[in-house]
Amino acid sequence: MENFYIISTRKKSGDRFVAEPGGVHYLRVPKSESRYTPAHSIKVKEWVDEVRGLADGDENPYSISPKGDILFFVHGYNNTQEVIFNRLKMLHKDLRAEGWRGVVVAFDWPSWDQTLNYLEDRSDAAAVSSKLVSHCLKLLANGQQQGCETNIHLLGHSTGAYLIMEGFSQAMQKKELYQSNWRIGQVAFIGGDVSAKSLQADSDWSTTLYKRIMRLTNYSNGHDAVLGVSNAKRLGVAPRAGRVGVDESHPKAVNVDCSSYFEGLDPDTSPHEGTFCHSWHIGNRVFARDLAMTMEGAIDRNYIPTRKMVDGRLVLIDAPRPAHMDKWGIDEMVSMRNDYPV
Repeated sequence: MENFYIISTRKKSGDRFVAEPGGVHYLRVPKSESRYTPAHSIKVKEWVDEVRGLADGDENPYSISPKGDILFFVHGYNNTQEVIFNRLKMLHKDLRAEGWRGVVVAFDWPSWDQTLNYLEDRSDAAAVSSKLVSHCLKLLANGQQQGCETNIHLLGHSTGAYLIMEGFSQAMQKKELYQSNWRIGQVAFIGGDVSAKSLQADSDWSTTLYKRIMRLTNYSNGHDAVLGVSNAKRLGVAPRAGRVGVDESHPKAVNVDCSSYFEGLDPDTSPHEGTFCHSWHIGNRVFARDLAMTMEGAIDRNYIPTRKMVDGRLVLIDAPRPAHMDKWGIDEMVSMRNDYPV
């Protein structure tokens, strides 16, 4: 891929973006660039057509989707544009190396740099998540109503998980989105800075999320010190999902415990951006392999080979794809759909 695609909600100041809320810009950024600027903006229709064209033009033979795949990456708190762009490139590179052929798109929101000034404590949370709704989910809904079958997934890192959950909640307050028929494929949280309780089946906040998605996969790590700080800020009464996991009380929720796998990683030899215990996922090929098979949907969540059941919990392990997966006939089954003999 010669270009990378970003939706930025940062304020434009001269020839650059700043860490304040602003208008929405649809960016096409050459892979040779080190950062993105307002000069990379293109018209929304052109942006949508290019991203869908790239996704649908290189369909994954391992995927059960009838068309291609798009992964929206929603970053976390206190991320610079350089870090966001580097993570976007790393995600794309690792997922492609693991056989996934979709397009990774970044949703860039203006996170701040004050210590512990988390988004969920800010009055502008609704405004930021509203843009995720109106400029991502609404585009998706409109496309699906017109027959678009491109599969859309969401990956939320840290506070990005909060943004996604709040975005779904707000979507149901918009009449046209509430009444329309749209869905998301897979949603994954890494280092999710939302309470574990908020993802339970009886949580009002996550109700709309679960109604519109195929599956939520929460990757937890008990050694995540950043989420330990987040939890301490709340006096320990709201353990974070990215640290303690989720109890899978909702049938669409699954937790993958990465704690044991993480213990064996050496930060000095592991590509990453940011604090390692909180951001090790992006740049890690085992995580990318598990995420790729999760988005493809061909293997049940309990049988993805990069997972092992230990004491009733799924844990992340280093294992390859099934040896003969390319001969399973997945692409033939999808192309023939209802006419395929079973």
